[in-house]
Amino acid sequence: MSNDPPSPVSSPLSYLELVKICDNFRLPPNYGSIDVFQRPSDTDSFVPWTLSQSLGSPAVGLLRLDVVNLLRKEKPGTWVIPEPQAGHRVSFDASVNTPRKRIAVLKELCERWRDTGVFPASIGPRKWRNEMYPVYRNPFGVHDYYPENDSDEGLGNYAFEMERAACALFGVVTYGIHMTIYQGIASSPQVKIWVPTRAKTKQTWPSWLDNTVAGGIPSGMPVFESLVKECEEEASMEADIVRDHARPVGTISYFFRNKMHFLQPEVEYNYDLEVPHDTPFQPRPSDGEVESFDLLSLDEVKFKMRQGIFKPNCAAVLIDFLVRHGHLTPDDEPDYMEIVTRLHGRFEHERWCQQVCI
Repeated sequence: MSNDPPSPVSSPLSYLELVKICDNFRLPPNYGSIDVFQRPSDTDSFVPWTLSQSLGSPAVGLLRLDVVNLLRKEKPGTWVIPEPQAGHRVSFDASVNTPRKRIAVLKELCERWRDTGVFPASIGPRKWRNEMYPVYRNPFGVHDYYPENDSDEGLGNYAFEMERAACALFGVVTYGIHMTIYQGIASSPQVKIWVPTRAKTKQTWPSWLDNTVAGGIPSGMPVFESLVKECEEEASMEADIVRDHARPVGTISYFFRNKMHFLQPEVEYNYDLEVPHDTPFQPRPSDGEVESFDLLSLDEVKFKMRQGIFKPNCAAVLIDFLVRHGHLTPDDEPDYMEIVTRLHGRFEHERWCQQVCI
């Protein structure tokens, strides 16, 4: 993430370079071996976080070693941190075995870390979002919701939820919605796209260009309802327009490591909305998160993307738009195949606990 306004690059970025800004991490070759513990301060080494120490327990996150060492100091009965060994993993204590209990442990821990200045650049008072994000057993599975359950028996994919700002500290997969609102025919070179400028007061990426509507998916809220909420809050759009005209067009997913070397694997659910001829409208700032909306030509959007002044994941969503509507093709883009495949990654999830969860 960035706390600074954008600065245009001196030479235009390629589309692949833009994708690589988002999809910028791969697990190192020594992941899962004893070697990762030789340098405790190494910010490039990670260990898996599983729900329990049982074989087959799903890996829900990836922890840096400094986070692991802090968890090792927690009171007994909350975390299990085995001695360093090949296949080492961190988990909740066996007694912390339901969504409600996991939520309680994480709430107390993260709020205490916030109040005592642990990782202030990530979860300090100014970074705290006071918004809960879901964590799932299978990051590619169904988004169900059981926060009050006192049993894990027969439950679905939901594992627990946690403060949004802390998700990167624990390397969990997070989810968002993005919508591109355009005027004209999407496949035409004359299509125009509504592009917002983020407010100068945003906690992250202030003054960067964004997708027309975008936001995180909070715990317990269905994907499409998250879109409707963001459209109302960010762009002053009536819910009926969104429900009648927004079209789901797929997802992108990428393995991102932020500037503080914490991992943020992310999935974005993408939507398109063509401004209807019979109900013309334009998005307008509403909740203070957007400075302004501008209707830009496709060439203007491409130029600003390659200047590097779009928030990185928003540039990735727009590249997906270009691919889907034929503005980026295998015949005119030499990196086409790598671009398309890297926009639909799996975070090497099969490797997260390959040595201990089989």
